[in-house]
Amino acid sequence: MARDLFTADHEAFREVVRTFVAREITPHLAAWEAAGSVGPEVWRTAGKHGLLAPDMDVAHGGGGVSDYRYHVVRGEELARAGTLSPAFNLHSEVAGGYFAQLATEEQKRRWLPGFCSGELISTVAISEPEAGSDVAAIRTRLTPSGDGSFLLNGRKSFVTHGSLAGLVIVAALDPGARRPNGPPACTLVVLRPPVDGLLVGKPLAKIGLHSLDTVELSFTDVRVEPGDVLGRPGMGFLYLLQNLPRERLSIAVTSLALAERVLEVTMAYCRERRAFGQPIGHMQHNRFRLAEMATAVRVARAFTDTCVRALDRDELSVEEASMAKWWNSELCNDVVGTCLQLHGGYGFTTDFLVGRVYAQARVQTIYGGTTEIMKEIIGQSLPL
Repeated sequence: MARDLFTADHEAFREVVRTFVAREITPHLAAWEAAGSVGPEVWRTAGKHGLLAPDMDVAHGGGGVSDYRYHVVRGEELARAGTLSPAFNLHSEVAGGYFAQLATEEQKRRWLPGFCSGELISTVAISEPEAGSDVAAIRTRLTPSGDGSFLLNGRKSFVTHGSLAGLVIVAALDPGARRPNGPPACTLVVLRPPVDGLLVGKPLAKIGLHSLDTVELSFTDVRVEPGDVLGRPGMGFLYLLQNLPRERLSIAVTSLALAERVLEVTMAYCRERRAFGQPIGHMQHNRFRLAEMATAVRVARAFTDTCVRALDRDELSVEEASMAKWWNSELCNDVVGTCLQLHGGYGFTTDFLVGRVYAQARVQTIYGGTTEIMKEIIGQSLPL
């Protein structure tokens, strides 16, 4: 079934991204995994090729095209190469979404040229050791210092590219912005490391995605100037809620693209690999499993592309984004696991794409809100 989501301009952009990935990412993946970081060079090269900020204003160094589908193309091409690293989507879609919607013109002049060029790698610091999917449980606090600025204290965990980041969006409780008899207020602030009082922990020892340097950040009386507050003080929880559909759709897009790519490679393997005198794809059990997966990804593709169109129209609901994120991330794990089994012993090696993806894809059901949280959000929206 042909897709009608993209125009000729999107496909031209796809060729640029595909060429970039083949030249600047794929040859270096093994070295990055061993080193535990991608390094800053590939970010600057991506910026030169216009891959990081297609929808930011031209005046700030962006592409000036307000079209989410360019982000989808970039995410699909990284997935086609079997990688989620570097985390361009976190920089461009998630952090970029906050900057585009909330930054003042003065802030944009300060931050966006470096953001667009790749000189300032961006990330978000929301999760904490005791606050993951339950964002309202954060404890990091922002308090007035007495001279008009603020002091930031607390800890953040699972900060992707945290040791490379030049722009960090931090969510913090803001007692000074509390509304009478209302819930604790949250304020978003932007830090430009290195800054006094900010300590970057050593990268976490993860089971996959080793090249994404994922660290803990701790803040001890980190000074925040009023000009580094993003959006209105006390409105942080609302901003997080508004941006989550974009983040979750991004995960859904990459999850499905990973599943499609692994299934494509596995189909080819099942045509070529022979056992008991025939291709293993001709065996009924294997053929049935392949048929099930092909059907599942085809159905998921239709809904995902519908969600992409809705986001482009600013009509994607929290519930629909949660559905796409839950379904596609779980589907990705199921497809990759089954395809690994079909590869036999070769699937358990990193020489084969399915083995490399297996360790990377597992996190898709966790970050951006776990599957269980997605189901709770969907359940609360039902007319029960």
